[in-house]
Amino acid sequence: MGYTDYFNFEREPFSNAPNDKFYFNSEQHNQALLRLKYSVDSDKGLAVLVGGVGTGKTTLARRMLDNLPIDKYESSLLVMIHSAITPEWILSRICMQLGVRNPDVNPLKMLKQLYERLLQIEKEGRKAVVLIDEAQMLQTRELMEEFRGLLNLEIPDKKLLNIVFFGLPALDDVMKLDEPLAQRVAFKYTLKPLSEADTKEYIAYRLNVAGCRFSPFNEDALPLIQKYSGGVPRLINTICDNALFETFLRRGQEINGNIISNVAEDLGLIAFDFEPQQDPPMIDDPDDLEIVFEEIEEK
Repeated sequence: MGYTDYFNFEREPFSNAPNDKFYFNSEQHNQALLRLKYSVDSDKGLAVLVGGVGTGKTTLARRMLDNLPIDKYESSLLVMIHSAITPEWILSRICMQLGVRNPDVNPLKMLKQLYERLLQIEKEGRKAVVLIDEAQMLQTRELMEEFRGLLNLEIPDKKLLNIVFFGLPALDDVMKLDEPLAQRVAFKYTLKPLSEADTKEYIAYRLNVAGCRFSPFNEDALPLIQKYSGGVPRLINTICDNALFETFLRRGQEINGNIISNVAEDLGLIAFDFEPQQDPPMIDDPDDLEIVFEEIEEK
């Protein structure tokens, strides 16, 4: 018997493995998706989302991909797993994922094939979108120049390809390798750690999805989870998962602050101390985003 059966859960509530069922639509995640979607629908070209380790960038990228229906979008998600990639590799993968059959080995001919495919997608009344996760791995000027070239694929008054970068804050420095590309960012959003209130909602939500009727975390435990995780979802999961297992081993029924502190010590975690940052303005109506982008373009 594991703690899942012990607490009568239907599944593990705090696994860090990707699972759409556990997607927590916090206000900032909702705002990020709203802005990214607007950037694509308005053919802005290049949008960027950055966030620290474990803040949910990959989850958000997959969520966005799921929200781009095939009847309106030809979309692709590429995950950069290492930095030893070439512009030719990037171009060939984008070609294949956007529906180019048998991409040519010659980069110029391949680019022509992609342009023709993008024209076809445009004639179908759809939009071409490429999402790049872990974009901070694109660590050469040649790669940045390749993406700048892709953004030049356009027809009068309209871009044929929209690109969204998801990455760590180091992505800012990577993009500076090609200043003209950095200047083409039409929209940027930064994911921050969850607030204490959001952390409580996040924990409650995941427990509910797992089939939990009564939370085993008492009121003393929740502030400490925020303290040691800093509001980072991945760390929240790790702390809660370990706390549940520890309570199971003790044959307890309630997780208190003492257990959280012990778990945090075992994990080598220290208390986070960060100042709250100013939130971007909340947007409810997508039409309001036009004002936001106009202000960005003026800058």
